[in-house]
Amino acid sequence: MHILPVENSQTARAFLLLPRKIYAGNPEWIEPLHRDIEEVFDPRRNKAFRHGECARWILVDDRQNCIGRVAAFVNQKYKNKGDDMPVGGIGFFECVNDRRAAHMLFDQCRAWLQQRGMQAMDGPINFGERDKWWGLLVEGFHAPPYGMNYHPPYYRDLFESYGFEVFFNQYCYAMRVDTRLQDKFYERHAQFAANPDFHAEHYRKKDLEKFAADFCKVYNEAWAGHGGLKTLELKQVIQFFRKMNPVADEHLVWFVYYKNEPIGCWLNIPDINQAIRYLHGHFSLWHKLKFIWLMRRGVCKRFIGLVFGIVPAFQGKGVDSYLIIEGAKVIQPEARYEEYEMQWIGDFNPKMINIAESLGTYRSRRLITYRYLFDRSKLFQRHPMV
Repeated sequence: MHILPVENSQTARAFLLLPRKIYAGNPEWIEPLHRDIEEVFDPRRNKAFRHGECARWILVDDRQNCIGRVAAFVNQKYKNKGDDMPVGGIGFFECVNDRRAAHMLFDQCRAWLQQRGMQAMDGPINFGERDKWWGLLVEGFHAPPYGMNYHPPYYRDLFESYGFEVFFNQYCYAMRVDTRLQDKFYERHAQFAANPDFHAEHYRKKDLEKFAADFCKVYNEAWAGHGGLKTLELKQVIQFFRKMNPVADEHLVWFVYYKNEPIGCWLNIPDINQAIRYLHGHFSLWHKLKFIWLMRRGVCKRFIGLVFGIVPAFQGKGVDSYLIIEGAKVIQPEARYEEYEMQWIGDFNPKMINIAESLGTYRSRRLITYRYLFDRSKLFQRHPMV
């Protein structure tokens, strides 16, 4: 076995197509759109290159068959709460069930990162934001939502046998959409519904910039600085909403206001992976038309919770119940969706975990973000609570 850098079209194609070999015969695996993976490694399309760099490798056997792949990256803006050292990342790991093969790939990443002054590596993570391609799947091996990693069970052994340790767990929660929520939600909702200072609105595509500004305000008050999350600029949020608009369902995005000032939001999207599974990684004009047709046919029976939060001044007062019930009053009667699944919540955020569990959800899957310290004598510390 030997390692080759991804530096031409042939090795790039081998990197892209290896998952087809790893997941052959697995009906739960959904091939990501090739363009989504390629975008991560394109300096013109991934803004992480403005303050970082990455490298990719494939592993081939003695017959020149690709049997493994991995990427490593340095991102100067990647920092978790409590970090006292520079930490690099690895991701997009795929490998046959062979410890020696996997460890060769990890060794390559470690050497590359050490050359750039890193003292640890986290993985598998994304070269970019945390809402995609983050964490190793260890529980819940059913079809993943869009942008979520999917892995064979044996990957856990490949990581842990090398010496990776759990930095934090990532929990996903799900529930049937027709589930009646606990009475306490309706009781709290009634209190706010009787107060004219509070009201809720669902998203309207024609007012994109207004809702983008509202989201930006809530996000920066509620989340920025927690768990490595950065302050958002309005232009970033407007760009995100524009990308979201073609697949957005207006009735899945909700905002709550106090005296017309945004104080909370609940952002969900249809799980487009339920349509993407029929495209087999491609997105040509023909595949785009097929995607539109599938979406209009209503193949997406699951919607995904991306963001939920209340600004600090109104946390713990029941505003979350008001927001959830306002949305449920519209979403449940429409009966367009059967299942609701939340984007992962780190185990360092017990407040959000409590909210998720209070809805009557079940834990649908667990992923792990691992960390490997290059100095093996250094005391390992997990991600601190927020």
